[in-house]
Amino acid sequence: MRILIYGLNFAPELVGVGKYTGEMAEWLAARGHEVRVVTAPPFNPEWRVPPAFSSRRYTREDHERNHEKGDHEKGDHEKGDHEKDEHEKDDHEKYDRSRRTSAQPELVMAAAAASAYAPGGSSAELSALSRFALASLRDADAISALGRLTVFRCPLWVRPQLSAAKRILHLASFALTSFPVMLRQICWKPEIVVVIEPTLLCLPAALLTARCSRARAWLHVQDFEADAGFELGLLKAAGLRAVGEWTEKKLMSGCDRVSTISEKMMARLLTKGVMPSACCLFPNWVDTDAIFPLRRPSALRAELGISSQETVALYAGTMAHKQGLDVLAEAAGSLAGHAGLRFVFCGDGPGRSALEGRTRQMANVQWIALQPLERLNELLNLADIHLLPQRADAADLVMPSKLTGMLASGRPVVATARTGTQLAQAVEGRGIVVEPGDASGFADAIEDLAQDCRLRERLGRSGREYAVSEIGKETILSRFEKELLVLAGGRG
Repeated sequence: MRILIYGLNFAPELVGVGKYTGEMAEWLAARGHEVRVVTAPPFNPEWRVPPAFSSRRYTREDHERNHEKGDHEKGDHEKGDHEKDEHEKDDHEKYDRSRRTSAQPELVMAAAAASAYAPGGSSAELSALSRFALASLRDADAISALGRLTVFRCPLWVRPQLSAAKRILHLASFALTSFPVMLRQICWKPEIVVVIEPTLLCLPAALLTARCSRARAWLHVQDFEADAGFELGLLKAAGLRAVGEWTEKKLMSGCDRVSTISEKMMARLLTKGVMPSACCLFPNWVDTDAIFPLRRPSALRAELGISSQETVALYAGTMAHKQGLDVLAEAAGSLAGHAGLRFVFCGDGPGRSALEGRTRQMANVQWIALQPLERLNELLNLADIHLLPQRADAADLVMPSKLTGMLASGRPVVATARTGTQLAQAVEGRGIVVEPGDASGFADAIEDLAQDCRLRERLGRSGREYAVSEIGKETILSRFEKELLVLAGGRG
């Protein structure tokens, strides 16, 4: 199948939307699909384009993915890693003994797919499901087709610090420079055009490309950028909001499918006029093979001079306005006298400088650089407690992408969220939830977990089990592939 993905953020960004879009494109290509991506150079979370990329030039990257070869290479790599560390191997087996295999038996998958629609399934649906069954048959040892991944990067205007007006200019610059590249894809005749929000400004070009190539259009909402902008006070003009909401509804109504990452965000889609039949849940995932609890201490502890007796409260990820980072500084300050408790902050973004300034003189706070992808598991296992602050006015407009890795690492989470929000529901039973902005309650929750290792273990184990059973990478992306095949089967 020919799949065109259109979005501002993409690999090699290590956090946020770019991480998930990159993994999705790679996975689909490894399944034998032809995938093209129209995107910008990486810039998140530093909000600057690294020297290896250009913010001013159009570039093209071509990759070929062989599913069978890739799996063998992965197996050799994992074998080498496990031979180097037997404890890590034992730990991996302990937590993932009940994990599903990467490819279920072919006939079982085909039967399950068919039973979901038959009897009474349309010919288009059944045709798509036949293709899904054939894709399943190609999985594991049988697949031999080369998947292709082609990435087109377009110029982008970006600065480290952006006001609301400059942020709109930033988003508009990509929508403008990527427009002709999208139109060129009409000749390629994609079967599905997947556009990622943010940014919604890309949707007109995506819809035009889809209609001209007789493809189906799929909008995936990672966060409601316009709503978040107004709720967080970054955008204030009432007239602008009315125009934005009308435009948003009009554009969304032109999509064949609209997905988002949580149940609460799906409910918001309905308020924007999206038909229930067009809505689809497509949550973020985690690779539970790559992120798992270590039996040994993280190597970062020794590198940072943190003893095994100290308890580490870790915040790792993007540092922006919607995170509500003030509670981190206040909690660290109020717990300065708690012996054996260390705060570690890792990440970058517009809010880093202010947080760094407030914590510079705190002896219990340590800053480290964002770690490369191959050290992500070491980073997440550095934590005894994960910290996840979120502003109240961002609730159910965004779902923190970093949560999946936190849960998979088998460590408890302390989050700020109002009762009943999607974030609160996701963390409850796997951590402690306090009201947004409640720095005292946030500090108390950290202190309670720091003093009770059994509670930490119980909550962390529950998070790991949830990650394996509900949001594993293969589970989520296999379901997404099936939906793509069904949608493409009903074209024109």
